[in-house]
Amino acid sequence: MLVSLTIRDVVLIERLSLSFRKGLCALTGETGAGKSILLDALGLALGARADSGLVRHGADQAAVTAEFELSGDHPAFAILKEQGLDADSGDGALVIRRTVNTDGRSRAWVNDQPVGVGLLKTLGAELVEVHGQFDTHGLLNPQTHRGVLDAYAGLSAQAAQVAAAHRAWRQVEDARHSAAADIARARSEEEYLRHAVAELDALAPKAGEEEELSETRAVLMHREKLVDGMNAAYAELSGDRGVERALSSAIRTLSRIADRAGGTLDPVIAALDRAATEAGEAIAALQAVSSGVDMDPRALEKLEERLFALRAAARKHGVGVDALARLREEMAGRLLLIEDQGDLLAKLAKEAEQARAAFHKAAEALGAARREAAGRLDVAVAGELAPLKMEKARFRTLVEPLDESEWNASGIDRVAFQVATNPGSPPGALNKIASGGELARFMLALKVVLAQTSTVGTLVFDEVDTGIGGAVAAAVGERLETLGHGLQVLVVTHSPQVAARGAVHLKVQKSQKGEQVTTGVAELDGDERREEIARMLSGATVTAEARAAADSLIAGRG
Repeated sequence: MLVSLTIRDVVLIERLSLSFRKGLCALTGETGAGKSILLDALGLALGARADSGLVRHGADQAAVTAEFELSGDHPAFAILKEQGLDADSGDGALVIRRTVNTDGRSRAWVNDQPVGVGLLKTLGAELVEVHGQFDTHGLLNPQTHRGVLDAYAGLSAQAAQVAAAHRAWRQVEDARHSAAADIARARSEEEYLRHAVAELDALAPKAGEEEELSETRAVLMHREKLVDGMNAAYAELSGDRGVERALSSAIRTLSRIADRAGGTLDPVIAALDRAATEAGEAIAALQAVSSGVDMDPRALEKLEERLFALRAAARKHGVGVDALARLREEMAGRLLLIEDQGDLLAKLAKEAEQARAAFHKAAEALGAARREAAGRLDVAVAGELAPLKMEKARFRTLVEPLDESEWNASGIDRVAFQVATNPGSPPGALNKIASGGELARFMLALKVVLAQTSTVGTLVFDEVDTGIGGAVAAAVGERLETLGHGLQVLVVTHSPQVAARGAVHLKVQKSQKGEQVTTGVAELDGDERREEIARMLSGATVTAEARAAADSLIAGRG
């Protein structure tokens, strides 16, 4: 709920700090005192369009800070988390601050983190609902009616299952369409694919072959020098004066005298023995390398032909040489897709039909539950209309099937709230049929019924009592007070019957100091409150009778 609202330099308000609590809060004041400014300031904090006209004359900047106290699982925190913002204040507090400069530019912060106006609007929709005579949002928006009905009937989990079934169906359908497109594309290039695969099959490229051929080519290009060098080295190592013969001779000589050296020659003999072994291995390896050099004069030519053929194929297909083998597999796969297209498409079509049937079954069950809940909602709203002196009006929740082309994650139904204000007249959309005063009472009746299903903790009613009085105004006040038992309700009112029901009474008033006019707000209690309600009853001159009537209204508050 809203716990405080701080306003600085907004229109006629210079400095103002208001505290709020749960229950019904009535805001009264003479016409033109500035009650709408308070709502404009709150709207600014909740993402309404910024206007330089909101900045008080002579000030550089207008600023509004709204603090809310929310439960830890409130949807507002989830919205912030989705945006990568640190939503956890540790105490459930959510503080929104917004400024507007004289050039119309604005900035916004949530818990001291800068945010965009779009996010502010999204948050605002989860924090406060504003209802006025010409309100075009919230319950007056038909797109919200389906969700409202589901929340009222406790169908959120069932609706989530329908959404999951729809998502599964669309995924299979997307796969089917994608496969069909791939097959069509492959069929259009079938001749090219077959020719390309045949060429690559003949070439038989292997991964890593280019590097291997390049290394071999470098060897072959210098093979004569390499062979001459290896032969010379072999002669040095294994000739009459070679290293093997010298090491063997040294080992024999030392071995004959080793027993007289007291063991000191043993490490030397061991080292020479190892050296002789490694020298033998090196000579053998050198022989192997030497004999492995291809001396065929055509070998280099053949290798270069192979290397150039691979590189030419890679250039043709726009890939690296090492990617040719993988490319061949991909092309062969596309050809296989053409050959297996019938089976694949039939399989996907069957899966799509099964997924559609599963979605339709779940959506039909949800639709049946919605129709049953619609009847209960209609009865409940009708029960609230009678005390509001609209017993002849009729409220109807229309649940009708959608064309299959309109099926969506919310199901296969269209939900719309309709009203008929006169007997015998056909029902129509809320904002098309009802007048301003009737519309406000319809909204009030709906909110009383739906109060326990909304996550929005603060409701604002802007002059819902316009055009009504007497018993009707008293009934409106009673219903607003009932709403305030479970929610925070702010009502801007000219009706003493409504104002008397408030748990909190705030009076908006103008004051003038010199040539400067400012708007202020005072919380009324006791005699001050009685005097204000008496003024609302009698006008400019407050009579004893008006004060007595005010006492009666206040005493009748539940």
